[in-house]
Amino acid sequence: MRPYPPERYGLNLPALDLPGLRLRAMREADADDWHDYLRLEEVTRHTSWRLDGPATLSALIRAYAEPARSNSMRLAIAGPDDRLVGTIGLNEISIPHRRAEIAYDLAPTYWGRGVASEACRKLAEWALRDLGYARIQATVLDTNQASLRVLERCGFQREGLLHAYREVAGASRHFWIYARTWPPAGGVADCG
Repeated sequence: MRPYPPERYGLNLPALDLPGLRLRAMREADADDWHDYLRLEEVTRHTSWRLDGPATLSALIRAYAEPARSNSMRLAIAGPDDRLVGTIGLNEISIPHRRAEIAYDLAPTYWGRGVASEACRKLAEWALRDLGYARIQATVLDTNQASLRVLERCGFQREGLLHAYREVAGASRHFWIYARTWPPAGGVADCG
């Protein structure tokens, strides 16, 4: 199965099994809410985010709306009032190779509730089963224990350590690489 073309990504988004939360397309109006928590050191300390302000995020949101051009897409994790409380998406999309890299972030007020795990699981399953990807991977700073646990809960397998993979706060840092594949490597083809 070839992956769906990027212009179809907004169709039939996966549902979250969490009361009051849902995935939806991002809107430029989300930039302020996104910036409100991404500017917090505890949110970005274990990431390679370089954030200049809401205008930078507005530009990213516009790019995510055109996945065929940006090779990325991002969804809002919306709370009960429809305001953004997190994001999840696919970066470095490669249609010819049927792979993409999953990435997510979440406002601290939603940490510890299973939101990141549920969104990660649902987006990975959707990308593999419904969109036709063969591989969804993730790279995680070696000190980001919370994100490592999310990926492991969602069935991602640790594949190795990427030495000096990305710059974080001016220093080359090591990142773990994880992946889920379809069909799963060495197992029965069950995406779920």
